[in-house]
Amino acid sequence: MRPHSRLTSMTLPAPDTLINRELGILAFQRRVLAQADDDAIPLLERLKFLCIVSSNMDEFFEVRVAGLKEQIRANTSQRSDDGMTPRQQYQAVSELAHELVSRQYELFNREVIPQLAEQGIHFIRRTQWNEVQAAWIRDYFFRELMPVLTPVGLDPSHPFPRVLNKSLNFAVELSGRDAFGRNSGAAVVQAPRALPRVIHMPEEISGHEYGFVFLSSILHAHVGELFTGMTVEGCYQFRVTRNSDLFVDDEETKNLRQALQGELPQRHFGAAVRLEVADNCSESMANFLLEQFELDRDALYQVHGPVNLVRLMQVPDWVDRAELKFPPFVPALPARLAKPENLFEQIRKGDILLHHPFESFQPVIDFIEQAAADPNVVAIRQTVYRTGTDSKLMMALIRAAQSGKEVTVVVELLARFDEEANINWAQQLEEVGAHVIYGVVGHKTHAKLALVIRREDGELKRYAHLGTGNYHARTARLYTDFGLLTVDESITADVNSLFTQITGLGKAGKLKRLWQSPFTMHGEVIAAIEHETALASAGKPATIIAKMNALLEPNVISALYAASQAGVRIELIIRGVCALRPGVPGLSDNIRVRSVVGRFLEHTRIFYFLNDGEERVYLSSADWMDRNFFRRIETGFPVLNPKLKKRVIAEGLKPYLRDNLQAWEMQADGSFRRRSPRRAQPYSAQAELLALLGKDRK
Repeated sequence: MRPHSRLTSMTLPAPDTLINRELGILAFQRRVLAQADDDAIPLLERLKFLCIVSSNMDEFFEVRVAGLKEQIRANTSQRSDDGMTPRQQYQAVSELAHELVSRQYELFNREVIPQLAEQGIHFIRRTQWNEVQAAWIRDYFFRELMPVLTPVGLDPSHPFPRVLNKSLNFAVELSGRDAFGRNSGAAVVQAPRALPRVIHMPEEISGHEYGFVFLSSILHAHVGELFTGMTVEGCYQFRVTRNSDLFVDDEETKNLRQALQGELPQRHFGAAVRLEVADNCSESMANFLLEQFELDRDALYQVHGPVNLVRLMQVPDWVDRAELKFPPFVPALPARLAKPENLFEQIRKGDILLHHPFESFQPVIDFIEQAAADPNVVAIRQTVYRTGTDSKLMMALIRAAQSGKEVTVVVELLARFDEEANINWAQQLEEVGAHVIYGVVGHKTHAKLALVIRREDGELKRYAHLGTGNYHARTARLYTDFGLLTVDESITADVNSLFTQITGLGKAGKLKRLWQSPFTMHGEVIAAIEHETALASAGKPATIIAKMNALLEPNVISALYAASQAGVRIELIIRGVCALRPGVPGLSDNIRVRSVVGRFLEHTRIFYFLNDGEERVYLSSADWMDRNFFRRIETGFPVLNPKLKKRVIAEGLKPYLRDNLQAWEMQADGSFRRRSPRRAQPYSAQAELLALLGKDRK
């Protein structure tokens, strides 16, 4: 579905006024990597940021680069909005990705690892092992590793093995002949995923309170034990990243869950898109591996260190050194919820705004758990996009269904990389009699909604929770998001209509308060921007402030450019990729774009319009992207309570516009420049919010 006819007549931005999406994603990864290079951040947290970059880059290759390679393979002539062909994008991405990875390992080896050693946290390399350590490691190899390793010699009867996506493997160069007289010269050893990639060595052996050794180092040292009588000429760790998009034909599939269950195993064996090898890998072996995975030289990443830094993410959890981590914090509860009173009574007294992670996610869990246990509740409806494998919310819904309540759950099975968890929850819910809906074909259900219907004084009363983030208790401690608990009749009626629309059939009804994709949200956003444009053209003050993860949709960008030219002040807080170019003379003089990267992942979507002094504030599940406007079910909901509206502005927008420690300002060419305090008082939005909301408040 594309924009309505009124919007398609708009003049789209010229390609040279837009930033490429793929390059914008890599620019964001560079901002994340800068956290690992920041001495003001605790050392173990800097290690985590290195790991986060690796995880993000994995997904970038699995999805975005894989998509580019598919386009190149199909020889498509389609260009990106900024005018680049798929091949041009791939070449530009490859160059920047190599630079980023090189800098990542430079930080890892030259700064983070040496500084950890200064703090008594040692990663002991093979060249540093003493006799005692070497003996312990040899025993560990024979006891823990050798029984589960399967070496595969490469010869006509042993072709190159199927290599799982992102698994750790070793390419071994050999000389000599085995017991059968074979001499292929090469073998592959696959490390089972169950094996730890980092081993904590006992203090009495390592000589340090925290001494670690890499699995790759142990295997390198003893790989010869797997090839008795032969000589190991070289052993090189490698890892292949594969296309991880799932193909499910919406038109042909009769049972989406069954189709996905059949497709998920194939994710591990999609087309290869990247090969990572140790930097000591021989030229001949690197070329051999590239040939096996049908990759060109641009896809080769030679790294000095573990080929998968993601697996080091657990190390900070093993190290009990509080001074090397972010200070712990306890999410606050609003004063109204501090006492163990009935939550429905509290919501009836007025809307409740929750600002995660500074405020606890527990009230959301309580909302569903109390509904499940309350004999007056007759029905619960909820959307599920990402929720985790051990979700208290899902367990509460299961109990509610078991107790005879009408439970309807819209489970998005195509939530990328959460498909398996969602399938499992869907099965458990169906087994207890809940109504499980898999959304609408062709449209991911990304809206964050929960509705509770309760009988009170002989009538049915609706309560709703609407949010900008997922129903996921763990990420609610890591992502910034807003949630609203409300009994407002117009909003809860809209939520009810939306659930009816998703679960049933029929045309979309007109909603009173909510903006909804794929029907009204795009038009409402454009209309709100154009309204500010008209006010500015009439000589009145006009302001737009928007905070989101990404800004890509061309019609919205065109409307923002027009608003800027009319004199509207536009402040955009975009965590990730932004295709709009700010500060271009005559085009976007009045637009500023900033990105804030800090301890928490900025995930909130807030849309603010001055509206001639009658401020309008919307919270949303949607970014300003094509997919969110036209290929997803999303909601935007107004903050109607004046006090809560002021809170959203004061907590969700103003601190981020003031931030001069973790904010990056986007330049017209798409690059980002980190803000610095200079003469101003140092100010971090996230630190300020932790201090502001770090205790119970009204």
